[in-house]
Amino acid sequence: MSDEKPRKQPENWLGFDELEVGDSFVSGARTITQAEVSLFAGISGDFNPIHMDHVHAGEGPFRQPIAHGLLVLSVASGLGIQAPKTNTLAFLGIENWEFVKPVFFGDTIHVRNTVTALEARSRGRRGIVTWTKEVLNHRGQVVQKGTTKTIIASKHVSGGGSDD
Repeated sequence: MSDEKPRKQPENWLGFDELEVGDSFVSGARTITQAEVSLFAGISGDFNPIHMDHVHAGEGPFRQPIAHGLLVLSVASGLGIQAPKTNTLAFLGIENWEFVKPVFFGDTIHVRNTVTALEARSRGRRGIVTWTKEVLNHRGQVVQKGTTKTIIASKHVSGGGSDD
């Protein structure tokens, strides 16, 4: 008898085998705060005045400080993992990411994830999902967009064998 414990799967999750090209999911929302921008500056070392100095930023093109693009991308990644809730095994990468509009302190963002490609692996036990992601602000404007790839476990497929 094996001492190996079965992996606990997330509740109410979708498997690779349940996704279809064209499926679209919308995340919950989150407000970007000045405190988060300050914390991100400390973590990343990016103290660019466009993010940190109200006087400097007020004289710039946006007339006020803006959030770091990579902070917004990071928050969007966290929001997107819940839309849909899947058993994500690996994040493979980001392609063609665009920073379309600034995000200001107090903006509330959410993510729209759309399945654009599916590639079964390991005899269907998991697969690579290509997602088109749009990060939208509370005004419905796309502020960031791009493509990501993840490996998602299947829910109803079992079997052994080596990876394809």
